Amino acid sequence: MTRLDFFQFKGEALEDFTAIIADFEAENPDIDVVQNQVADADTVIRTRLVKDDVPDVMTLNGNGGLGQLMRAGVFHDFTGDPLLETINPGVQQILSDIGFADGEVNALGYVNNANGVIYNREIFAEQGLEVPETWDEFIAVCDALEAAGVTPFFGTLADSWTALPSFNALGAYPAQDGFFDQMRAEGDTVGPDSAVSFEKDFGTALDQQSQLFSYAQAGYRGRTYDDGNAAFANGEVAMLLQGIWALNPVKGINPDIDAAIFPYPAADDPDDRLLVSGVDVAVLIGKDTPHLAEAERFVEYLFRPDVIEKFAASQTMIPSVIGAELSDDPALQSVKPYFDDNRITGFIDHQVPPSIPLAAIVQGFLLNGDTEAALATLDNEWRKVAARTTTSGD
Repeated sequence: MTRLDFFQFKGEALEDFTAIIADFEAENPDIDVVQNQVADADTVIRTRLVKDDVPDVMTLNGNGGLGQLMRAGVFHDFTGDPLLETINPGVQQILSDIGFADGEVNALGYVNNANGVIYNREIFAEQGLEVPETWDEFIAVCDALEAAGVTPFFGTLADSWTALPSFNALGAYPAQDGFFDQMRAEGDTVGPDSAVSFEKDFGTALDQQSQLFSYAQAGYRGRTYDDGNAAFANGEVAMLLQGIWALNPVKGINPDIDAAIFPYPAADDPDDRLLVSGVDVAVLIGKDTPHLAEAERFVEYLFRPDVIEKFAASQTMIPSVIGAELSDDPALQSVKPYFDDNRITGFIDHQVPPSIPLAAIVQGFLLNGDTEAALATLDNEWRKVAARTTTSGD
């Protein structure tokens, strides 16, 4: 009997993985999978890795912190693994962008989220509104809602992080074509005169974000994420500037709400629209596991279409496996074409060093409206991090 240490970070997935493990063990009686789910998983996994106590199999969130861990060279290289042929290449590109070890593929995307505008389809139908495909159409929708006495958005700036979903979505457009690679190359010379910079490239994105918040309810500066979910669930507003993760709490309040998602149409051409998506769950294997064959069997099982479909539906996420069926949830179905056409891109806050207080800077901008100051602050913070990194030799 081989015992596999399975470290998984997601508390709300505990029951789903418990069921998956039971089914796997029934088919593989020679393997005992021990699920290790803990609070503050990011801190715990870092502590374990420092102590060279690497689990056999792991799930971790595909954020910038995972990129740092992957570049440390402690995870298995999946290069050449047949599973890679079954996974949406756009999903793997998102992981690659946050940083594999040089020349390796250290993680497999499992399920993805979607960061778009959540809208109440019933309100849109009542007002005769179509999903906007360009920025001008988006603003026209907001104007039409206001004219009909419907609040377009519920702002929740009391929680600073809620400034980031719309920043990530609108900033994804200027961040295409290697923006952050160029920013890292510029290092401590980033500024208004460098080839790329926040000051040079992100002005339109911040102006667009500010314009959207001008359509939020009165008092949005003091309202929270939970307030927003409740207001949207109760039909008090037409849209939320959030991601698909907000739908479970919304449906906890109103299970019958008819909600879907559209990408922020920041481009002039509808064909250029991008859906921002993150790898909510990535699967990894420890580099030096003594149970590699058994770990690979478990991972292969996780990626079976019937297994991943059930997990993704339960978590209200999009499965990474090509051809896997999504649940019939309108929100998931509404973003499916962007995954099918590979029109997805990662969260830009995963490209920003964690020592830069991005959420606070963007929140502050939305409170004071000073675009130039916010962009200058972002560039200055980038320069400071780059200078420290160069000095320390990291």
